[in-house]
Amino acid sequence: MADYRAPLKEIRFTLNHIADLPAVAAFPGCENADAGVVDAVLEEAAKFAAGVLAPLNRGGDLQGSKYENGVVRTAPGFADAYRQFVEGGWNGVPFEPEHGGGGLPWAVSLAVQEMMTSANMAFCLCPLLNQGAVEAIGTHGTEEQKRVYLEHMVSGRWTGTMNLTEPQAGSDVGALRSKAEKQADGSYRIQGQKIFITFGEHDMAENIIHLVLARLPGAPAGTRGISLFLVPKFLVNADGSLGERNDLRCVSIEHKLGIHGSPTCVMSFGDNGGATGWLVGEENKGMRCMFTMMNNARLSVGLQGLAIAERAYQQAAAFARDRRQGKPPVGPETGGIIQHPDVRRMLLLMKSQIEAMRALVYLNAQSMDVARHHPDEAERKRAQHLVELLTPVSKGWSTDLGVELTSIGVQIHGGMGFIEETGAAQHMRDSRIAPIYEGTNGIQAADLVMRKLPLEGGETVRRFIGRIETFAAGLSGDLGAFKAPLTDAAVALRTASEWLLPKVGSDPVAVAAGSSPYLRLFGTVAGGYLLAVGAEAAAREAAAGNDVPFHKAKIATARFYMEQVLPQAAALVGPATAGAEALYQIDDDLLCA
Repeated sequence: MADYRAPLKEIRFTLNHIADLPAVAAFPGCENADAGVVDAVLEEAAKFAAGVLAPLNRGGDLQGSKYENGVVRTAPGFADAYRQFVEGGWNGVPFEPEHGGGGLPWAVSLAVQEMMTSANMAFCLCPLLNQGAVEAIGTHGTEEQKRVYLEHMVSGRWTGTMNLTEPQAGSDVGALRSKAEKQADGSYRIQGQKIFITFGEHDMAENIIHLVLARLPGAPAGTRGISLFLVPKFLVNADGSLGERNDLRCVSIEHKLGIHGSPTCVMSFGDNGGATGWLVGEENKGMRCMFTMMNNARLSVGLQGLAIAERAYQQAAAFARDRRQGKPPVGPETGGIIQHPDVRRMLLLMKSQIEAMRALVYLNAQSMDVARHHPDEAERKRAQHLVELLTPVSKGWSTDLGVELTSIGVQIHGGMGFIEETGAAQHMRDSRIAPIYEGTNGIQAADLVMRKLPLEGGETVRRFIGRIETFAAGLSGDLGAFKAPLTDAAVALRTASEWLLPKVGSDPVAVAAGSSPYLRLFGTVAGGYLLAVGAEAAAREAAAGNDVPFHKAKIATARFYMEQVLPQAAALVGPATAGAEALYQIDDDLLCA
């Protein structure tokens, strides 16, 4: 498996020229995002990712986590790496200094996450879930809960989990059966079983704080009757020290296609009378609290698609450069297969779409920063609507591409890619969970068209499309060739959006049928727009004589996307607006025959 090298130039370029980090740094509460501080953080994160996490990736895949008698032991080296992760303060990068965090923007935190996830996706699932738990407690928890738990969770000494899924419920969270009963002291007794709990039990942290969905007696049916509870592995004494073990345990870990280094646990709560927990937020309002955690995690899972594709690309490019096979039609006769047109096409498909994903995910994170910190309330509200619109696209489009691009990485290796020893197959296997995590991509697509497309009566999406159209109209000179494909793509996105919008209320089945092609269309167009924004910035930098080869490569990559990827947008309008009739012309029995 090739070594991982953090793409710091790409990351800095995207932060500064697409996510506009300098503007974010000027907001109240973002003062720590000084350019020198951010550069130092990125440099150190790159060293940690490449030097500590990446060398453990292959061993984590081969040896995995082990379960024995209720104890889960992570792969060799993981616990020590996590100790270094905590000591380095990496878990607290985006959180408030009052809880021990670094106070840096989410856009910077996502850049740090990208490097570490590329280095070792299985390891990074632990801090990813903890990050979401911190958000949920910080937003909905009581002052006492914040006082007792947040400092330890922000530091990473304690980790957090999300306990939604149950064997009989799957993605239908409203069908859960876990129950909670209030006690005289204000606590609750929790009983039930949860499955697919990432890092639900492990040996890397002192305590594990489970956020558990359960139903109170007499609660309404479905998701309206779900409450959220904080259930620690070890109870916490009045002086803050750890007390007795709570009534919860891991009963097994799953055998999976990939991410073997990450223990996916079956958790049982209350086998001996009931696990002690405390209500987070209000009774029967648990889904609102949990969505704070899930929306945070959805953007981070979208980042996983980008990160694993970047790792696969680096390995495929190194292999293509060094592999000698056949006589290249261009370049020296002794050149690698990187000179073959189809190999070069595949590498550029990887590179251009990785850069597009990075731009979208970072813009999504930057919009979160604007929504939290901009001094103008109207701007904060507009930014929050953009966050809501972009999050399902970031998650769905990026994780779908993660699977596709890691598969291309295997293809570039040829037969060697199918051999486990090269490591290319691990990236493909690890990537496959991301389109399923945190709401499958079908759920993301439904959320996009049913809930996010109608925001502000459709004005949020219209504003974003207008932004693309205005930018395209202003392109000229060497970038004038981008104007037509970008304009056509914006028209395609507008056409599909305006077809779907009025049908959200009148024909939801037709809207749902077109939701996945629409999400793909949205991501493809947004990615092309952001690459063009980057190309314009790169042209300015090159004209000023700044790192001319790098910036010219940015423009060339964007051109490839305009010619080879963006035209697919127009072809997606038909599937997005075809309606549902063709889906139901075959009876269930014949479909399964």
